[in-house]
Amino acid sequence: MPGTTAADTQRKIRTARLSIYSNSSLILLKVVAGTVTGSVSVLAEAAHSANDLVAAFIAYFSVRKADAPPDDSHPFGHGKIENLSGLAEALLIFGAAAYIVYESIRKIHEVFHGATIERTYWAIAVMAVSAVVNVVVSRRLFAVAHETESMALEADAQHLQVDVYTSGAVVVGLTVAELTQIWLLDPILALLVAGLICGAAYRLSAGAITFLMDAGLPPGELEELRQVLLADPRVRSYHNLRTRRSGSHRYADVHIQLADDLSFVEAHRLTEELEDRLRAALPRLHVIVHPEPFQAERQHQRDQHGTEEP
Repeated sequence: MPGTTAADTQRKIRTARLSIYSNSSLILLKVVAGTVTGSVSVLAEAAHSANDLVAAFIAYFSVRKADAPPDDSHPFGHGKIENLSGLAEALLIFGAAAYIVYESIRKIHEVFHGATIERTYWAIAVMAVSAVVNVVVSRRLFAVAHETESMALEADAQHLQVDVYTSGAVVVGLTVAELTQIWLLDPILALLVAGLICGAAYRLSAGAITFLMDAGLPPGELEELRQVLLADPRVRSYHNLRTRRSGSHRYADVHIQLADDLSFVEAHRLTEELEDRLRAALPRLHVIVHPEPFQAERQHQRDQHGTEEP
């Protein structure tokens, strides 16, 4: 498939595996810290990391499958599994947010009945470590996602980026709670974390649904295709430019109008040249260019549709 190499696929797989390892370690640390200290915000972060681990597994399996070559059942390839992966990860994030809200309300009730947080500084240290680890791993995920245009890895990176913000918020909240002895700050902070998570889940799901609905390529990429078509003086006009995205792969088809006296061989040669230029303009582009005789097509439009424009 254009622009996809075995090296790209292996890079995506290794990066997804890194996310699995980091999330597994952080879950263990957060569960221990949350249980020992009684901090609901730390336990909420453990639940968030558990969801991130599931998301990391989804990303891992989707990137392994997404670049598989087309087959009889999937003639356009398997790229949309990455879009489905992004949607599934968004739903997991919404689930984590619901759990955090439940635990926060329960903790608020306990605080009003005298509950406190023990060994606060240990919880703060664990959350600080979590933030640093997720900064490193999310940057790696974003870098590889950008280079390979993997939506599954980008979704996983967004999960971890949210973890960075929420872990930082928990560090601040627990520090203030320890200094002021206002333990109600812990569950209130957890509720704010849930709100941040819901925002990330909404953005992620919206992006995944856009591609699943076969939305066209963004304006900047469309303009690059148009510039290629307009740059060749032999192309008298073009129409029916249609585009879509599937995972890291782009698809486009377009009708071009050429001089009527071009031979079939010349028209075919020009079509092949244009397809090569279009593929060079956008990575991982699958394109079909359909040639038409300019004057004959205009006559057809006049006779059949009452207009000269297709």
